Amino acid sequence: MRRAAPELRRWPVISALGVVMIFTWGSTYYLMAVLAGPIASDTGWGLWPVTGALSAGLLVAGLASPAIGRTIARRGGRPVLAAGCGLIAAGLIAIAAASALWVFWAGWLLLGLGMAAGLYDPAFATLGRLYGAGARGAITALTLWGGFASTVCWPLSALMLESWGWRGTAAAYAGVHLLVTLPLVLLVIPSAPAAPALPDGLHKPDTVLTPAERLVLTLMAGMLVVNGLIVVNVSTWLFAFLQAQGQSLAEAVALGALIGPPQVAARVIEMAGRGRHHPLWTLAASTVAIAAGLILLALGLGLAGAALVLYGGGNGLFSIARGALPLAVFGPDRYPTIMGRLARPSLVAQAAAPMLGAGLIATAGAPIALAVMAALASAALVLLVLMWRVVRVAASDGG
Repeated sequence: MRRAAPELRRWPVISALGVVMIFTWGSTYYLMAVLAGPIASDTGWGLWPVTGALSAGLLVAGLASPAIGRTIARRGGRPVLAAGCGLIAAGLIAIAAASALWVFWAGWLLLGLGMAAGLYDPAFATLGRLYGAGARGAITALTLWGGFASTVCWPLSALMLESWGWRGTAAAYAGVHLLVTLPLVLLVIPSAPAAPALPDGLHKPDTVLTPAERLVLTLMAGMLVVNGLIVVNVSTWLFAFLQAQGQSLAEAVALGALIGPPQVAARVIEMAGRGRHHPLWTLAASTVAIAAGLILLALGLGLAGAALVLYGGGNGLFSIARGALPLAVFGPDRYPTIMGRLARPSLVAQAAAPMLGAGLIATAGAPIALAVMAALASAALVLLVLMWRVVRVAASDGG
């Protein structure tokens, strides 16, 4: 078993990674919520080609994630995260300078590689390599930081957009990565302990899974796909869902603001628990809360506020569960590779989600689309029950 990094190094590392997460998420995943309209209006490229670049970037991130996980398993997360910050900066510079749509898309393909190397999954894998089986608390604390990405970067993006335009905003974020996030990674994140050497002829530990572990991995991937489809569609089309139920745009915006506080509060409560419960319980609470919230919202009973509080709390816990459960099930040696494998289906689902949601709303209407989101959340409950049985049986058998 590799030795964990010194305990005194945890809070500097978590804090540095927290700042990195705020700006990697804010300048990639959350960027188009503010800039897509102005870019389409200024360039005449059209909204769908502009937003489609984000989907292309997420697809690239999903395809690259398994290789990223294997690299972190071999070399640690510090060089990977540093490369992620550099790639995001390069992509943002290309976007800022784009005079043609293909250059804009090329920038987003670079951002996709940067997202694969610089968002939650590689950060979780980095903490797993540094702290081993004791990384759960660090993962929980990091999600608390990451929960502020949209809170910080949406207003910041809007402010920069008003002052410098969309090109200046992209260039400014590139500067943040070159001057802030990249130095933080290089100066504060320690090098990981060397991966254990294996005698010739033995399989690498990250490639050996028991049948029960393969089933757990498949069920986890299924839950990540479902969650990716739900989260992106709710984020993209929430106002359309609420307006279809008779809410004004102002009311819909006010209701949407209810998602953030319970998301952060749920993570604080989880952190206060200090990991005394198995992460299956965190996943169960998350899945039940998301399903309850979306079903309540889809029923249209006039309880949209309560529904969104439930949804927000569940979504906040899911970010922790997706990092903590694989660590508990597969152990620290295989954790980076497993996280890379799990990131692929999640990011591919997120890439497809906006187009699938738009098509569903166009053909069947917003209420039906919302009902489909509730049905997907209910399907996640089935996957949860199956996973619970497999993990518990494996644990009782000592597997």
